Amino acid sequence: MSMKTAVSIPDHVFEEVERLARRLKKSRSELYRRALEEYVARHCEDHVTEAMNHACDEIGEESDTFISTAACRILERVEW
Repeated sequence: MSMKTAVSIPDHVFEEVERLARRLKKSRSELYRRALEEYVARHCEDHVTEAMNHACDEIGEESDTFISTAACRILERVEW
């Protein structure tokens, strides 16, 4: 099931999408859909948390003191 909608975008963005669609042999609709899905996924905290939890579950919970200490030092230097 899908919803049709109309949006206004700048001409230069439309032209870039046209070129990309031709190069990838995809429809504009598919490119816009994928772009919106990616944008929403990046900005939805629940999705980010779910992805991180999934990655942690796959990796396992083995604790390595060296890695934990190094990770903490790196995180202390990163601007959030």
